[in-house]
Amino acid sequence: MNIRYLLTFSFLFLQACASAPTEPAHEPTRDGGLLWVKYSAEYRAMTEQVYADAMDDLPGFIEDTSWSVIPGQDDAAHLPVAVILDVDETVVSNIDFQMTFERPFANWKLDEWTRSTVATPVYGVKEFVESARAAGVTVFFVTNRPCEPVDGVDDPCRQRQSTIDDIREVGIDTDADHVFLSEERGWNREKSTRRDYIAQTHRVVMLIGDDLGDFLPCVRTKPYAPCTERATGAGRMQMVEENRHLWGNGWYILPNPMHGSWTSAIPR
Repeated sequence: MNIRYLLTFSFLFLQACASAPTEPAHEPTRDGGLLWVKYSAEYRAMTEQVYADAMDDLPGFIEDTSWSVIPGQDDAAHLPVAVILDVDETVVSNIDFQMTFERPFANWKLDEWTRSTVATPVYGVKEFVESARAAGVTVFFVTNRPCEPVDGVDDPCRQRQSTIDDIREVGIDTDADHVFLSEERGWNREKSTRRDYIAQTHRVVMLIGDDLGDFLPCVRTKPYAPCTERATGAGRMQMVEENRHLWGNGWYILPNPMHGSWTSAIPR
């Protein structure tokens, strides 16, 4: 080998070794949705606005005994009033988990993280719940965190208590009678069955969530009973259009550009 090329190669090799880190450097996230939720003032403004609007509208819904946001609940004037909230990205913010967990996602990873950290509230939710309860409204939480067995733990649904703890950590007291997970009591990830269950005993005047499934049935590309057909992107858009009279008028949706049923409807 020509000595000039040998010397050049040796120099470049030594330079690469000298500049290479001994351990992989942590690469900060470049996901715009995560960064927006974590750092933008606009995200806080939007959640504050959603809960302020819901708080202003609630007295009218309580007074109008014919009002319900559950399809078919037409004779509920005699029932106590309730509102239903989702949990993740509606009551508690998991942005720090989303920015740091090792992919792919698994339910146990979120459960372990929530059990080891103090929950962060979504701005505006505590004040809304306090106002609703002061008006005599019962607050239910319907989440798709699943009941799953954990090796070495006798409780068949340890996730229920960790979810209750999360809600309490943001300053909202609740209990197992008001927190409904999936994969318990025969329920699956289709939330409409749990909303209907609550509607048996309460007039539901308001839904608050961050996913289309918090308001409408059969929005997923993987259907869960009683749904039989997979949702499509066009079908989901049509659902929004058909129910446009309820957005901001009984249905209040919070921004979540990070995860949810919408991700499965993205064209591949």
